[in-house]
Parts: sequence; C-alpha cells; structure tokens
Amino acid sequence: MKGYLVLSSGEVFEGELIGSEKEVYGEVVFFTGMTGYEEVITDPSFRGQMVVFTYPLIGNYGINRKDQESEKTQASALIMHSCRKHGYHYEATESLEEYANKNQIPILVGVDTRAVVKRIRQLGDMGAIITTNLETIDFSEKQLIGTRNLVEEVSTPKIETFGKGDYHVVMIDFGYKKSILTSLLNLGCKVTVVPFNTDEKTINGLKPDGILLSNGPGNPKRLLHLTEQIKRLAMTYPTMGICLGHQLLALAFGGDTKKLRFGHRGANQPVQDTITKKIYITSQNHSYVVTNESLTKTGFTPRYVNINDRSIEGMSHNLYPITSVQFHPEAHPGPADSEEIFLHFLTDMSSKRREKVYA
Repeated sequence: MKGYLVLSSGEVFEGELIGSEKEVYGEVVFFTGMTGYEEVITDPSFRGQMVVFTYPLIGNYGINRKDQESEKTQASALIMHSCRKHGYHYEATESLEEYANKNQIPILVGVDTRAVVKRIRQLGDMGAIITTNLETIDFSEKQLIGTRNLVEEVSTPKIETFGKGDYHVVMIDFGYKKSILTSLLNLGCKVTVVPFNTDEKTINGLKPDGILLSNGPGNPKRLLHLTEQIKRLAMTYPTMGICLGHQLLALAFGGDTKKLRFGHRGANQPVQDTITKKIYITSQNHSYVVTNESLTKTGFTPRYVNINDRSIEGMSHNLYPITSVQFHPEAHPGPADSEEIFLHFLTDMSSKRREKVYA
C-alpha cells in the first residue's frame, strides 16, 4: 500500500507501507549504523520515535530474541530504502517484516532516505506523521510526542533483582537497555532495578553499594521533580549515569541541558577522554546535551567530549564518586571500546566499601 512520511515542515516523502497500516505520529530521527536495527527497535530511548535508517538495506539477518534490548518494541515506525523479506542468520526466528507485522510497527520502504536525513540535518529533529491518507494530516499539539510522559511508559512497574554478585547496584529505570544489566551481571554485580519514581527511603532500604541512573527517552527537564532526590543519592553512594541519567545528574547539581538540532545517533560517534586522551568510537542515541557553561558551580568537570562538535559526553565530580556518560558503554549496537567505564564504577564502589570498613 502507498504510504507517506509527512514532516512538520510540510514536506512529503512517498513510499510503500508494510507492516501496520495505522497512522503514526512521532519525532523523526535517523540512525547511521549498518547493523543494530533489532537493538534500535527495542531500545526504550527510541520510545515514540520514527527511525530513518541511513544504510540502504535493512533486515539482512532477521530477528532474534538475544539482541533485543527490552521485552517489547519501542520505536513507533521504521523508514528505510529497502527491507529484506528474509533473514539470513542461524539465530533468526523471523524476518523483520514478520516481526513488524506481529508488533504493529509500520515500515515505510522505497523512501529517499538520503533526502529525509538531509532535511533533518538542516532543520533538526521534528514531528512527523506516517499515513496512507494525506487529507487527514493533523499536527495539533495533543498528537505530538512532546506531550507524552515517555519515561513512565517504559519504566518497570515493579522492583526486580537479578544476579548474586559481590556488589549491589540499584539501577533506577528511566528506560534501561538489557545490555546495561547484562554488563553489570557479567562484572559480578547483583542488580536491583527499581521504577523511575521509587522513593529515597525504599532505595536506602535496599542497601546499595552504588546507584546507576539509566538511559531513557525524552526531555530530562520533564523529570526535574526527581532531581533533589537524585542529588542526595549521588552524594551518598557511588553513582553512574548513562544518557538520560547523565543529564539528570547535571540538572540535579545545578547544571543545564539543551536540545541538539538533530541529536547524536548511531554506532560511530568519536569521543575523547580528556584525562587519558584515549579515543572511543561510541554508540549513542540522544536529543539533549549538558551545556558546558552551566557546570561552573556544580562540582562537575567534563570528562568526555565529542570530537565532532565538542559537546559534553560525560562528567566526573570533584568531591563525590560520580561518573556519567552521554554514550552507551555497553554498546549493542556498536563498538565495545568503552566497556571499561563500568570498571571505573566498580572501583568507586570498592573504594567506598573500604572507607566503611576503616571508618
């Protein structure tokens, strides 16, 4: 069936609609990885977003449960030049098209994705609609992604504990990726995942060795009501923030965030450690960034910077054992260059434990 991607700028891109034929509203963004579409579709940070894949052929290796980052689909729609009808991989259980049909995800194929991405880079991430009927277009505010509480949509509804490791990490779930949990378990941690709005008393009662603030979707300033508690927790326990968690830490200590024009997404973002001068090629998905000038009185120092635009990609605190990164050290998809950052978090927890012993 003929389908249309309509940008809020008024531009229309025509293609063939496969999968669900429902009309979809959301923010249109692009992803530059050659692989990793399974992780993208199921990454809670993509909640409510329509993803344009810049690589021209998607779906070659089908779908398998192992590579999925959550229990359900998160992206609202997929836009690509061509979708492979069969998946050629020994672990594949179904094709991308079959998966999309089963989960009611529209796929728009035959689109000039290069032209779409050029418009996003010129005008920035924007609202968009996928439809089969151009006469029904409605960009009224109530339809758009900015009005939704995306974190509430993706956060776990209950407290769950995984593993039996030496260090107990409480992960506050703003929309965590399964690979973050897996990385911590592989390093010998016990991990308790709690809902994003879990109160401080409950978290203290879990007796964590460290706190991890997870990634998640949307504008961090929608969660300003949580920042006072986040600051108290970070001043009490060794803390690590990833993506949205990184942004919330900056806001909690008095910093600020702003929206990037078209965000950082894909598995090829170059980041430099300002201390070791080491370069990481990183996996990222974020629309918002911590502003450098706002950190002056927060106690944070920029630790990682994006080589392309010099934006802050991570911070360390001058007084407290707090580390944050804007990128994904667990990768998936993407290179595993920066997995060692989890080891810094373990070192902080170990040092804090020794302080308690000798106190």
